[in-house]
Amino acid sequence: MNSVTNVELKNNVVVITTEGYLNKDLGEEIQKAAQEHMVNGSNKILINLERSNIVNSIGASILIELIEELQETDGVLAFCNLATIIEKTFKIMGLTKYCESYSTQEEALKSMS
Repeated sequence: MNSVTNVELKNNVVVITTEGYLNKDLGEEIQKAAQEHMVNGSNKILINLERSNIVNSIGASILIELIEELQETDGVLAFCNLATIIEKTFKIMGLTKYCESYSTQEEALKSMS
């Protein structure tokens, strides 16, 4: 199943955890979850992709839209627990120029807080 499995605020960072294929549907779920917190002033978003092993171009393009929205408020988008193939895809698409990637959620939260 492709879904956002958890959204929580930790140390002023919105952590969005997913599972499944990062396609249009999951990308839109991630964007909606992030935007719900952004309207309340949260501008640090961490997406934990530990249980998502593949991404398509539409899912990645939705993340690019989210990056642009966050940049308007001096926000930050970061990823953690990326599968090797997703990390390579993000690098090829240029997402890594605008976002940090961390090995673990703990490492990300320590750096982002």
